[in-house]
Amino acid sequence: MKLNEIADNPHSSQARTRVGRGIGSGKGKQAGRGGKGQTARSGVRIKGFEGGQMPLHRRLPKRGFVNPSASDINEVNVGRVQQALDAGKLDAAGAVTIEALVAAGVCARARDGVKILGKGELTAKLSFEVLAASKSAIVAIEKAGGNVKLLRAEATAEA
Repeated sequence: MKLNEIADNPHSSQARTRVGRGIGSGKGKQAGRGGKGQTARSGVRIKGFEGGQMPLHRRLPKRGFVNPSASDINEVNVGRVQQALDAGKLDAAGAVTIEALVAAGVCARARDGVKILGKGELTAKLSFEVLAASKSAIVAIEKAGGNVKLLRAEATAEA
């Protein structure tokens, strides 16, 4: 193959239509833009305008509420923590924090923190440093000989 033999596939690109070059071309007068006025101009067409009738997006009622102070928390069961320990992804010697859980692949990303829930069995003695924990999770962790340090209590004490 030589450089002068390189060519695009036949009919792969179409020539641009030159509009507004006389009515004999078939694309003269208004050049495919319809009538005159706002819709014939560039960049000013009103989106959602219904000829003066109240637009659909204003006829429909507002719904819902977005809480600006809501926190996005990971929820992890004690059984899932035990699985990570058994697989060797989590270190039993160190404290179980959100960073440790993300590194072990238990949580995809850190978000605002982690809450430990009580579903499953925990056999290892672990020290948890988490944002929150359910009552059943605290019972399961302390039954296995571990302890839970709640970071949410510190955050409210400082504020």
